[in-house]
Amino acid sequence: MFPSKPEGVETPLTPHTNDDEARGSADELLSIGETSRRTGTAVSALRYYEDLGLIASVRTSGNHRLYARHMLRRISLISVAKNLGIPLKSVQDAFSTVPLDRAPTHKEWQVASRHWKRELEERRRGIERLENELTSCIGCGCLSLKACALLNPQDALGETGQGARRLS
Repeated sequence: MFPSKPEGVETPLTPHTNDDEARGSADELLSIGETSRRTGTAVSALRYYEDLGLIASVRTSGNHRLYARHMLRRISLISVAKNLGIPLKSVQDAFSTVPLDRAPTHKEWQVASRHWKRELEERRRGIERLENELTSCIGCGCLSLKACALLNPQDALGETGQGARRLS
């Protein structure tokens, strides 16, 4: 980590304005390797996230990427979303209200998190429906793709028997 802005780096990043985030400033820049190590995110993924506009870096005169400390939180949230199966497009939508040039305020994070809260609630309800269907399926003993509503719902072609039906 650089104690101050390295020589030859021009940065559009501005210092933190949020008192809650006063632990550092935008002048504390991390190399792409250090950012990768600290977040557990591959360097190639960091480049990809930057291409998508999810994160931002500044460049040295040698064209090396440097990330402000506040990007660590964004990258970590991207990883959490990815692990939950949330598509990067949804992450982009959620992050659309969160500034790239500084650490977001608590209120800005709340606005962004509302989007995910709705999506996670929908996923939770879907998982509960699946759990209920599986619970009713355990012990039914049907062992039939034709009769099992969970494994083969509304299978019109199953009514006609085995084999290919749409080749002719």
